[in-house]
Amino acid sequence: MSETLTVEVNGEPREVPQGLNVKQLVTHLGLTANRLAVERNLEILPRALWETTPVVSGDRFEIVHLVGGG
Repeated sequence: MSETLTVEVNGEPREVPQGLNVKQLVTHLGLTANRLAVERNLEILPRALWETTPVVSGDRFEIVHLVGGG
């Protein structure tokens, strides 16, 4: 059985596999990394750090889609 941990995504508790980084979390959630902004524990996480930032139990994420318009 795979180990999981609990994180909060957009205010909802989620069980996710242990050992993910933020980029893998985005994929696991079925999101396209294109045009997303990720806030982790109240701080914007630059895209350049997604692959090197581990997801740990208790992390709080706000993930938003950026929408263009005029």
